[in-house]
Order: sequence, then C-alpha cells, then structure tokens
Amino acid sequence: MIRAMQPLPLPLDGITVVAVEQAVAAPFATRQLADLGARVIKVERVDGGDFARGYDTAAGGLASHFVWCNRGKESIALDLKDPRGGQVVRRLVADADVFVQNLAQGAAARLGLDAATLCAAHPRLVAVDISGYGASGPYADKRAYDMLVQCEAGLVSVTGTPEQPVKAGIPAADIAAAMYAFSGVLAALVRRGTTGRGGPVEVSMLEALAEWMGHPLHHTMHGGTPPARTGLGHAVIAPYDAYATADGGRVLLSVQNDREWRRLAEQVLERPELGTDPAFATNAARVERRARTDELVAKALSALDTDEAVARLEAAGIACARLRDLHEVAEHPQLRARERWREVGTPAGPLRALLPPITLPGGDAARMGAVPALGEHTVTLLRAVGMTDDEIAALRRDGVVA
Repeated sequence: MIRAMQPLPLPLDGITVVAVEQAVAAPFATRQLADLGARVIKVERVDGGDFARGYDTAAGGLASHFVWCNRGKESIALDLKDPRGGQVVRRLVADADVFVQNLAQGAAARLGLDAATLCAAHPRLVAVDISGYGASGPYADKRAYDMLVQCEAGLVSVTGTPEQPVKAGIPAADIAAAMYAFSGVLAALVRRGTTGRGGPVEVSMLEALAEWMGHPLHHTMHGGTPPARTGLGHAVIAPYDAYATADGGRVLLSVQNDREWRRLAEQVLERPELGTDPAFATNAARVERRARTDELVAKALSALDTDEAVARLEAAGIACARLRDLHEVAEHPQLRARERWREVGTPAGPLRALLPPITLPGGDAARMGAVPALGEHTVTLLRAVGMTDDEIAALRRDGVVA
C-alpha cells in the first residue's frame, strides 16, 4: 500500500527575520523571505513609517511600491533614536535568525544595529547590511537612489536610443540589490546549518547592478567598444527589433542565424530570393544594411494584423513577442493559464498579486500574507518581548511607539 506523501513545509518556516527597512531594496528582499515561510517583523518609523508608504495612492489608496514589497510582514512602529526604541529592536533580534537593514550609510552603526555589531553579540544571527555603494571607498557616504545608481553602474548608457540614453522603467538597482540580499541570506542560512554560525552579509546596489552589466561591460573591457544604444533593436543582430502591424500593434522578432533568415524571407516576407541574396544572406551583411533589412521586415508586417503576424512568425520558427502594455500584462493568457494570480489582504481590502516566481512543487503554497498597516502589530510584538501593558502605554504616551 502506497501512502500519500505529506506536502513539504515552506523552506523558511520557523525562521524569524527582523528588518529595519525602507523604500525597495531591503523590503523586496525580505518579502521573498516572507513568501517562502519566514516570519518577517518590519520596524518602521513612528512618524509615517517606511517612506515608500507615501510614494503614491495607486493601489486602492495605498502606495504601489509598498503593496508590492511588503506583504506577509508584521509592522512595529518605533522611534529608534530613543534608547527605549533601540532596546525593543535588540530584544526582537535576540530571538531572530536574520536581521536586515538598509538605513543611510552609518546610521545603523550609530544605533548599534550594523551587521558586525549584531553578529558579535549573536553568533548564530545572519545580519545583512544593504547600502548604495558599500561601507568603504570614496562613494561610501554618497546618496544612492535607484536612478542615481543606474547612472553610476552604466545601465543608462546602454539603454535608450542612439540619440537619448534613458533609465530602466523599473528600479533595477534596488531589485538587483534585493535579490543578492535574498540569495545571500539563503546561502548564510545553509552555512549556519553546517557550522552553527551566521555572520554578516554585505550587499551594495552599485556592485549588484554592475554585476548585471556583465555583457556590455565585458564587451567594452575586452573588445574596446561599448555596445550601441539601439532602442528595441540589437547592437549586433539584424533583424532584431519591433515592427508595427496593420491593427496598431507592434511585434518584436529576433532572427538568430542565417537559417532562420531564410525561413523568414520565404514564409513571412514572401521574398525567398532574399534568403540567398549576398546583401542579406549573413547576419554581418544584414547588420551592415540594417536600415534596408528593417525596411523589408517592416513592410511585410505592416500588411498583417498582430495575431496573423505572430502566427506566421511562429509557424516559420521565428522567435517573436507582442509588445504589451501593463494592462495587457495584467491579463496575460500565460499567467492566467498557469493560475499565477492571487489576492492579498491590505488595509484597503484585497488586491491582486502575482505568486512569487520560485515554485516548489510538492510543498506548501507560497505564504502570501497581508500587507500590514503602520504599527498594526506593535502591541503584540511588545508583549512578546515581555513588556507589560503599563510599559507599552508609557512608550505610546512618549511617542516611542505607534
């Protein structure tokens, strides 16, 4: 008789994280931990909390950044400049497995909440310092907002058109730092499992995004020439761009080799002679005559509506994609078919959210908890560290907690 196997628990079930965090980099990192089962205690300012709460009101009256990065957490509002507030954090950390902070450079050290200090006091603790540029060097104290780091890391220099560099449309530097902090925590927890010791983890936004610049950076360092900005095109492949269709859509296609070019010429352009024409038969020739190559493709696709263009390209084995706006992404048929949407609770009511992209078949579903109101869990957490109701009332009266 075969017994049904019990689902595996979430991998971070039983792990407690304390985070003194703001904006995107640290909150997005700790949200990944929460989704995988960790208990995440978010420490916020008493005067408005994480300033990302005030970025906009697009998500049912709440800030879209905050809703995205902070589900599944418990919020405690403390004045860390008051010694009593700092003591509360240290009492929470004493029972935690992980501590994460992304305060301004030097602020955590002044509060005694930097990774080195906390790990010295708690050898099993994994403590993460996320900064803009790292703890040393001439840029250590420089302000480091996402767009500034995109500029310093060179991302802006390779993004945009030949005439105009542009920033990425998402906070790429914040996300890069968040994902390295997330993976750094997981690696440190694995090491703790074998050695019994946690230890500091350091991540800087500049170093994270510079790593993501690997292809253009290596191309420049070793080849001598920075890749050109080509909009939706590709610097060294043609055709590789987006082309307008008859119904107002746009379809991006990519021809990766000369065999594909011949199929495109025969089955989509309906100009089979172009497949063997020396002016277009090789990628080098097409890149040299990029304008004419694009003109030929654009003419063919402009006579087709988007669905027909995609169907023909796919039938010919040509990689392609529709250029979707965000409303279309929210209704993407692939995400719908794979049932990737859920609802999460928020102070404004339930809101749609994507399942995290890490799927663990055979285990419990991702823990997509509610987005907390500011200080929603303050009293519960203060009681958990041993404070009486009278002590809590005194802290609230003095503005140390909210």
